[in-house]
Amino acid sequence: MTHSNAYLTAATTGAALLLIVASAHGADRTAASAAPKPQAVAPPPAFATCNTCHSVAKGGPNGVGPNLFGVVGRAAGTKPGYVYSPAMKGSNIRWAHAKLDAYLADPKAVVPGTKMMIPGIKDAAKRSDIISYLETLK
Repeated sequence: MTHSNAYLTAATTGAALLLIVASAHGADRTAASAAPKPQAVAPPPAFATCNTCHSVAKGGPNGVGPNLFGVVGRAAGTKPGYVYSPAMKGSNIRWAHAKLDAYLADPKAVVPGTKMMIPGIKDAAKRSDIISYLETLK
């Protein structure tokens, strides 16, 4: 074997070893990062009505209406930093699926004096889609 062939063989072997080490290291990193991460759920088209006044980002600001992140299970009228109507603050509602459904169908019937601007979402499937989406915001 000539000197240049020996050098080429050594360089090739070294490069192969580097690839093996890098692959092993990358595999460890991949295994560590392979833990399932919660995937953001896209809002349903029906949520466009809500999105006009409400934000949903975790820790995001309130808008014309309160931020809805974590609203399911929360007591009505308690989102810090939002000025609720006295009717909402005194409603003693906890936002469970059924109560949200009734409220979205006819806000003023469920909480007379609410500041909610929409008259209600009459389509039960759209309300269900909205509530299912809100349930993912935890």
